[in-house]
Amino acid sequence: MKKLILPILFLAFTLTVEAQNAIPETPYNTTSGTLTITATTVTYGGEYAPKHYLAVWVVNSSGAFVKTLMAYYGGKYVSDLTYWNAATPTRNIVDAITGATLNTHATRTATWNGTNASGVLQVDGNYTVKLEMTEKATGKLTSYQFAKGATDETLIPVNIVGFSNISIKWVPTNTALNQIDTDNQYSVYPNPTKGTAFISGFDIQEIELLTISGKSIFTTKDQKIDLTRLPKGIYLAKLNTKTGTYMKKIEKQ
Repeated sequence: MKKLILPILFLAFTLTVEAQNAIPETPYNTTSGTLTITATTVTYGGEYAPKHYLAVWVVNSSGAFVKTLMAYYGGKYVSDLTYWNAATPTRNIVDAITGATLNTHATRTATWNGTNASGVLQVDGNYTVKLEMTEKATGKLTSYQFAKGATDETLIPVNIVGFSNISIKWVPTNTALNQIDTDNQYSVYPNPTKGTAFISGFDIQEIELLTISGKSIFTTKDQKIDLTRLPKGIYLAKLNTKTGTYMKKIEKQ
């Protein structure tokens, strides 16, 4: 009997240790949306004035480069954009607004769609948008942190040397708050469901199933949605149609 008890105790101990050491799954959201940055550049009397270079880019909460949104520079003096060059030594300008040296100061607008330079939608959290303008070897840099997520956020910073009329606004696009089908022109049945749900309605081109927090699970062109392998809870069906995008709630029992 003792020979049987010892292996059982050892197995129980092993399972307990493994459970304690297991790394819990961390949920994350990847809300799509648009960040709009608007600012007016203002001369600070640099030796090249009014000619200047300008760069706008995004970094994550760790300070790592994510994407260039705007880059205006020309010739051998590109290194004068000191901070931008340090952020992306390869001068990554994928999908960025670009151009040559700017000859006059004006209001500029850049946007960010929430992706990195490889086109991958970034997880929600705190990000920082950086603006650098230079009229000489050492330019002016300003940084603003914002929260990428399922809620709108608007920043109106005070004017600083080199920049005025600054506006930074994040607007999410894949949350139920913005896209609920209030007219009930589309329906889900059975709802609640224990496995499969059907979505009725015309002109549905694609359906994306999301968690309630906005994380994408899968996309399909079929109006039959299989939730069999998913945990119980509330899900969102994002309906892309010819007339717009709508959200329908689905409850999995």
